[in-house]
Amino acid sequence: MSVAVNIRSPRCLRHDERGTAVVEFAIASVVLLVLLFGIISYGYMLSFKQGLTQAAAEGARAAAVVSNASAPGQAATAVVPALHAFNKSCTSAGMSSTYSTAAADTGCAAGTNCIRVQITYDYKNYPLMPKFPGLGLLLPDTLTATSIAQTN
Repeated sequence: MSVAVNIRSPRCLRHDERGTAVVEFAIASVVLLVLLFGIISYGYMLSFKQGLTQAAAEGARAAAVVSNASAPGQAATAVVPALHAFNKSCTSAGMSSTYSTAAADTGCAAGTNCIRVQITYDYKNYPLMPKFPGLGLLLPDTLTATSIAQTN
């Protein structure tokens, strides 16, 4: 009695692995797309943070050159153009801003008048880009920018 032995040639083995490349590409592309979207989201958030910092500095600078009575209004007016690039304003959802006189413990020299401008944005509830699963763990909940300028 003879037993049939099924010996596969290397050519047949390669034929059975033809879908491997597609599966590997699917796994790798998902990881790469998550990394790419994370880099874009984080970069846009950092750009917005820079815009908030610029807006606070512009507001403090504008308030520093006017009388103390009109300083908050002047600061609020100066903040608007810096936030306009992101389609935001001081009255946008999630945005809050405060204009106050700064105390000596905040970097203002004793015996001088200073104005303090602080802008806060609730990034967790009002993200600038669509939410992507998992990226909320890496991005901050709030963004805050503070600037202090000595007034005349």
